[in-house]
Amino acid sequence: MHIIQNRRRFMAGIAAGAAGLIAAPRLALAEPAPETTKVRLPVFAKVSDCQSPMYAATELLHAEGLTDVEFVSSGTGPDSSDWIGHGEIDFDWNYPLAHVLNIAKGAPIKVLTGLHVGCLELIANDRVVGIPDLKGKTVGVDGSTIQYLLLNVMSSYVGLDPAKDFETLVTPDAVQSLAEGKIDAFLGGPPTPQQARERKLGHVLVITAIDKPWSQYFCCMLASTADYAGRYPMATKRVMRSLLKAVDLCITNPEAVAKSAVNIGYATDYTLQAIRSDIRYDKWREYDPEDSLRFYALRMQETNAVTMRPQEVLDRGTDWRFLKELKREMKT
Repeated sequence: MHIIQNRRRFMAGIAAGAAGLIAAPRLALAEPAPETTKVRLPVFAKVSDCQSPMYAATELLHAEGLTDVEFVSSGTGPDSSDWIGHGEIDFDWNYPLAHVLNIAKGAPIKVLTGLHVGCLELIANDRVVGIPDLKGKTVGVDGSTIQYLLLNVMSSYVGLDPAKDFETLVTPDAVQSLAEGKIDAFLGGPPTPQQARERKLGHVLVITAIDKPWSQYFCCMLASTADYAGRYPMATKRVMRSLLKAVDLCITNPEAVAKSAVNIGYATDYTLQAIRSDIRYDKWREYDPEDSLRFYALRMQETNAVTMRPQEVLDRGTDWRFLKELKREMKT
């Protein structure tokens, strides 16, 4: 059962549970120092709670020798996949669909690891019982690359033609649009589904954290620019270790992660709820990131979003060597 919190209870819960926040780890003495102390990570005007571990990783990054941590928001496109494609950030925390599209476009990136499972939900009004019922309806998205691509993939997976069978409407407030009857359904990530549940609007068609096949693959994966990973392999490994430790903290100390997001200024009233119960942060060791990227590359090829074959996507745009080392080091 989902826990609905107002802001007062949210802040009180964080304050009570995060007294010690994050213990800074010691640097691995056997490793060389990072080749650079700087790393640029994305931050978004519209807060997405699934990325909270990235903000919680700040102290961990400092302890790893990455003392110059910059959170970058860019105007070159609506999504961080555009920013990394233009070299404005060094790492991108994003959906595999966005990474596949970037690789197919020729952007010099390397997907490095999976991060978590399930942050997006498809919510509809009573006129829509299942995804096939979207035919002839209007579906809201926030304009991001991710939502367009996933909506197309989901609908095509059950035999719909997203170009003809339903209308896609960009809306800045999907919950209000659903309440006013302007849309019949929307695809969104936290905090949007949580807001809909709090207002008792609509019902869930798909929860990517639970429903197959989506729950069997990573929802977000980490990519770096090929230049950063190539020039700074030790820094890349340390960035990854910090972020994966922050992902682990979502399981062991979700209050600390939520508080970090609050302190940096990128949290919502639903951040703690999303971390605790709505997103699966326990799968990065278990799931194979190559399977996830191959699955989505194939779905995108089927919907004509890309023409590049899945194996070519993997050959051009992945580097699993750091993950293999970290899985050995970070066994639990």
